[in-house]
Amino acid sequence: MRIAVGSDHAGFYLKEELKSFIGNEHQVVDVGTHSTDPADYPDFAEALALEILEKRADRGILICGSGVGASIASNKIPGIRAGICHDTYSAHQSVEHDDVNVLVLGARIIGIEVAREIVASFLSAKYTAEERHKRRLGKVLDIEKRYGRST
Repeated sequence: MRIAVGSDHAGFYLKEELKSFIGNEHQVVDVGTHSTDPADYPDFAEALALEILEKRADRGILICGSGVGASIASNKIPGIRAGICHDTYSAHQSVEHDDVNVLVLGARIIGIEVAREIVASFLSAKYTAEERHKRRLGKVLDIEKRYGRST
């Protein structure tokens, strides 16, 4: 899989650590930031989303200080379903049930070992397409359309 990774300055070091971990099994596309100089998470949420929407990446991993701002920004973009996950169950369940395509992490919330386990859980998960999940995802996509945010 091609995995887009991005972060603001607060998530920079965790992003750099995770790139080599992800790169062991997947192709990594780094959308920035490339330093700890102050940077705004919405810029990287958008850049990462475009990699997915334009089919240059299959999934994304976005990191900021808490994960909250990056999650909010990502979910404003039609076609992006971002989930902030700080445990392995949520990471795989979000893909299996909700077809999440962006994992969001808070670099100030979790450490590198937990982050590696969460990323592995997210990347190994597959959408189940069970009827109940398809129905619920369809309702989410309908909401996106009703409010003028459809792909």
